[in-house]
Amino acid sequence: MRWIIPVALTAMTGPCWAQTTSIWDGVYTDAQAARGELAFGAHCANCHGANLGGTGEAPALAGPQFLSDFDGLSAGDLFDRIRTTMPQDNPGGLSRDQLADILAFLLKANGLPSGTKELDRRSEYLKAIGFSAARPAK
Repeated sequence: MRWIIPVALTAMTGPCWAQTTSIWDGVYTDAQAARGELAFGAHCANCHGANLGGTGEAPALAGPQFLSDFDGLSAGDLFDRIRTTMPQDNPGGLSRDQLADILAFLLKANGLPSGTKELDRRSEYLKAIGFSAARPAK
């Protein structure tokens, strides 16, 4: 037997965060990205490379392939992936502040513009930031 659940009921199962902002809208600050670069060097560069080009089995975190891998998702999706799986030798071992800083650094390293407000450390807010490989038309 198949169950059909009305859309209205599925919307009540959790918060609904419409993507109202894009990673192209300056969602982090340069100071946050600078902190993220230091944290990346300390916790991520051994596997992903100091230049974010990837090493061995660790993928590159900069360039068209990286952007394409998360295209259509949200900054929150990427944040949660990092939060739950990295660093490989200590998944979940970094604070949410460190993770937000590292994500800001990754955005900067991929040529995305900075802004005046720091990237939030809460997944539910980051889910409102759309991740798009190409700059949206204005």
